[in-house]
Amino acid sequence: MSIAEPDIANIKLSERAGLAAGAAIGKLMRQALQFPDLVSLAAGFVDNATLPSEAVGRCMSRLAENPALLGKALQYDATAGSHSLREKLAEWSFQNYPDAKPHADRIILTAGSNQFLHLLSEATLDPGDIVLVAEPTYFVYLGTLKNLGAKVIGVPADEDGICIHALKEKMDELSKQGLGDRIKAVYSVTEFDNPAGSTLSLQRRRELLDLVARWRKEKSPLLLLSDNAYQLLRYYGESLPPLSALHEEAADFVVELGTFSKSFSPGIRVGWGVVPEYLTAHLLDIKSNIDFGSPHFSQVLVEEALQSGEMDQHLPVIQDGYRRKLEATIDALQQEFGGNEDIQWRQPQGGLYVWLELLESVDTGESGKFWQASVERGVLYVPGHHCFSRDSVAPSNTIRLSFGVQNEDGIRKGVKLLAEAYNDTVK
Repeated sequence: MSIAEPDIANIKLSERAGLAAGAAIGKLMRQALQFPDLVSLAAGFVDNATLPSEAVGRCMSRLAENPALLGKALQYDATAGSHSLREKLAEWSFQNYPDAKPHADRIILTAGSNQFLHLLSEATLDPGDIVLVAEPTYFVYLGTLKNLGAKVIGVPADEDGICIHALKEKMDELSKQGLGDRIKAVYSVTEFDNPAGSTLSLQRRRELLDLVARWRKEKSPLLLLSDNAYQLLRYYGESLPPLSALHEEAADFVVELGTFSKSFSPGIRVGWGVVPEYLTAHLLDIKSNIDFGSPHFSQVLVEEALQSGEMDQHLPVIQDGYRRKLEATIDALQQEFGGNEDIQWRQPQGGLYVWLELLESVDTGESGKFWQASVERGVLYVPGHHCFSRDSVAPSNTIRLSFGVQNEDGIRKGVKLLAEAYNDTVK
């Protein structure tokens, strides 16, 4: 008598599994890997040429020569992560703003900043709670919020970041609808944002902090999430102070996120968040049920890179490489599209992305003629509609271009192919 194979088709998935289906990031990364011959201006991979192979090799050698430290790296550590690295991060990240330096106990280390976003959202959001986001916004976080059943509401943003007047209007509107206490967070990628390359200006930083602080006092508790994933990738202009350094009450409601994925190495997977003191225990309770601590070996390696100066010495290599590729992207856009007044793009001062707007009648989505023409020509991009909430009227003619993984020749080729696909579409 044979035992029948279980019919897995009858296994009922959770509601969250259903909500996660069709995540844009997974599909776009699969496309980039599935069609390696295409010129990918889509997935935000980093350039292999900028990876710190030699620096990491030297750090690894020093670890291998120190049996006590190596043994420590191979062992578990605290759920919040290495205390010595958290102390170093507090000093290193706020070295120009010592008055805003957080206590190490307010820092939680994670496997990249995406894990921290998920951890924070799981700890603070119930289904139906509202997160206000600067649009266009980081579409991976949109997927996280969708999976948690949160309601995402977009607020217009431009080259200077989220529009404060529009944000206040939206918050007041929600309050009049009796939903003011469901607003739990405002989210912004503060510098050179993904996808549009915008940077929140100093004036708007102050206005945003004042608005959130007033709301907390007059209405209900609210967090301000400042995602600094690209903060160190500045190629022009002066650095701006972090939100935590601009308001005397910032420690009570500002959450600062950071990661080494773009500024050092994505494979090491070390990110962090600085949170208000009252939140740390709750986040750690949840994290202890997930992994009771992100990979400790990676944390020790990062600390060695910071302590030895390898991190600071390698950063200009990354900045110089990406600066040249940003310039190649802008030059190629000017050459291929410069004579067309119906096509616009933003010129960021850093980061990895350029936001492109085509003629309004051109649909850049996966079902549109432009997408098909681009793939047939041999180039991939991220359709801009992925970067807007479900409730927003997303423009159909936008594109996120990533210049991270391509070399300068690849960038010029990719933009030329996009121009050819555009001409095929509008003729």
